[in-house]
Amino acid sequence: MSPDSPQHPFRRERRRMVRRQLRARGIRDARVLAAMARVPRERFVAAELVDQAYDDMPLRTSHGQTISQPYIVALMTAEARLTRRSRVLEVGTGTGYHAAVLANLARHVWSVERYAEMSGTAAARLAALGVANVTLVVGDGAQGHAPDAPYQAIVVTAAVPAPPARLLNQLDLGGRGVRPRPAQHLEPEEGADRGAPARHRRTARAPWRRPRGPRGTAGSGTRASTRNRRYPARGRLRRSGDRTRG
Repeated sequence: MSPDSPQHPFRRERRRMVRRQLRARGIRDARVLAAMARVPRERFVAAELVDQAYDDMPLRTSHGQTISQPYIVALMTAEARLTRRSRVLEVGTGTGYHAAVLANLARHVWSVERYAEMSGTAAARLAALGVANVTLVVGDGAQGHAPDAPYQAIVVTAAVPAPPARLLNQLDLGGRGVRPRPAQHLEPEEGADRGAPARHRRTARAPWRRPRGPRGTAGSGTRASTRNRRYPARGRLRRSGDRTRG
């Protein structure tokens, strides 16, 4: 049965999730909301957790990882600002759920996962749903995936202290990188639209320039770090665990 079918058992839960967890928190991108309403999250969680698939929380998976709560997936996807022509690199395949959402919005997604078993399980799930524009790669996500670079967007699903330079250099000029910080802050890029999660723009000479102008503050009121290519934080994501994955 198609996930969009009115008779699908989880269709109501997906629609409620979009309405109460995403729209209510300010997610306005119509394409992102449609993708979140379309991808069957219940197909990406363990059988014993299916009834919790659309709860507003991360859920445990294998290898000590978690699948991100729906809001985190939607927020990071919205901040990537994908088009139908976007080539996207995802670091941290996890269950494959976030890759499925990205695939609904982009031309093609390359997703890197360090655990071969998790990558294989994600591949089976995506194939079962007929998702054909995702290429799964087993390897060290910190190295990115140079053979198919550059990418218009890079989405790092796990919280890391700072984006590795080798990974960031695979962004296309004008591309956008999105990542959660370990404390789950949102980080703005230099320029307009401050207030996005760990968002950066690559330029020709200084891919990750420090922002100019007033320094922001984190959502908790603490002063944001500006050391060594760090960016001022604006707002805070709901904490979903240091090992949150797709």
